[in-house]
Amino acid sequence: MTGKAIQDLVGRVMIDREFLAELVRDPDHALDAYELTADERAVVLEALGREAHVSAQERAHALQSVLLKRWAT
Repeated sequence: MTGKAIQDLVGRVMIDREFLAELVRDPDHALDAYELTADERAVVLEALGREAHVSAQERAHALQSVLLKRWAT
C-alpha cells in the first residue's frame, strides 16, 4: 500500500512547477515537508540524480517519470 505522503508528493510534483524546480534544486529541503519511508526517499533522490551533464529540466522529467511509474498507477 502506498503511503499518503508519497501520494501527496507525486501529486504536487505533477502540478506545481515551482515545487518541482525546488525539489530538483534542493531535494533535502523540499522533502523535509513529507514523511517518506527510507525507500521512498531513496527512490526520489535516485530519480533526481546528480550528474553534471544533465540539465535541471531533464532531472525534473526523469523524476516525474519514475514517480508516475512507481506510485501513480
